[in-house]
Amino acid sequence: MRFTDIIDANKGQPSFRPIMQKESFPISENLKEYLKQNGRDIELPLLYNDLINYSYADALKDKTGKWTYWENAIYPPDQLELINAGLIKTYQLIKNFTAINWSTEFKIERIDFCEYGNSTPFRVKIKNLANGEIDFFYIKLADASRVYGLELEHLLSSNTINFLCNKNTLVEEHIEGMAGDDFLKKNKPFTEADEKMIAKEFVRFCESSFVRLLGDMRCYNFVINYISNNSSPQYSIRAIDFDQQCYEGRVSFYLPQLYKENDWYVAMVLKHLGNDELAQIQKLELEAMANRIKSISARLIELFESMDKDELSENHKIRLLKGELNEHFKTLNFTYCSTMGAIVKEQLRQRLQIDFNLFG
Repeated sequence: MRFTDIIDANKGQPSFRPIMQKESFPISENLKEYLKQNGRDIELPLLYNDLINYSYADALKDKTGKWTYWENAIYPPDQLELINAGLIKTYQLIKNFTAINWSTEFKIERIDFCEYGNSTPFRVKIKNLANGEIDFFYIKLADASRVYGLELEHLLSSNTINFLCNKNTLVEEHIEGMAGDDFLKKNKPFTEADEKMIAKEFVRFCESSFVRLLGDMRCYNFVINYISNNSSPQYSIRAIDFDQQCYEGRVSFYLPQLYKENDWYVAMVLKHLGNDELAQIQKLELEAMANRIKSISARLIELFESMDKDELSENHKIRLLKGELNEHFKTLNFTYCSTMGAIVKEQLRQRLQIDFNLFG
């Protein structure tokens, strides 16, 4: 879909909006095996259930004084000592991918809980005592949709992402950046050059989301980073919420440019980029993704061997998405897909136009 073909998202019907809570899907034996083979499933020193029995919680405000959905979880002193030790070891395990110094000492600054959202996460604030740096990581209830979304982000995008999944527990590192809605509030006005850079990156991000069917990419579900470079400073946009990986049934859910929350970003695209430039950005993103697939094809085949079999959505949504994608691509190829995993695989075939015996 070209940006010049976009209808006003504000005029969309309510049924076009994703639901706030989705059904959670368990980690299958096939997915567990994939995660173990690739170092994602290892025994953790602490599980999600170890954190839920806090004594009470204090509601938290943000830096502007507004109440948030987060609460500071308070634990009894004897329980907190064991929890803190487990959390520090968990943090060291997830950061082992980036060769963290295991002799470094850490301190748990705070444990927060959020009932809002699909994964009911705990957010852990941790301090590196050697340099005073603060970091965060998250402990969530494991959901197959989110795990597949994280792994596809790691494999298909230019962003590596560290996460671990053991039993009912998902541990994720913090993704740096400013949420897309906060970015607009705190950084306006932008220069013409900045607007054009952001517009280009938003087009790339929209293409990446659609290719792998990552849904609900409203501005508060992605972050923006400004990369300072003397020769060519630029912006990058990356997803931070993967709950809506190939779950909903409407094609519109997977097109970030159709959400009214993203209207400013769409306006910048329409203001600064013509059709030829739009097409070139989309082409470059697709080429980059195809090249990444070639380099990790064996691992991607393993992932889809599991994803093809797993239940990741409801049957009526699968039928609806197959029909809409058939119409979108003017094909009947999606008709033969029986699961969301099979639809994502066919989506890669259709959008990337790759054929090197990757998927059989």
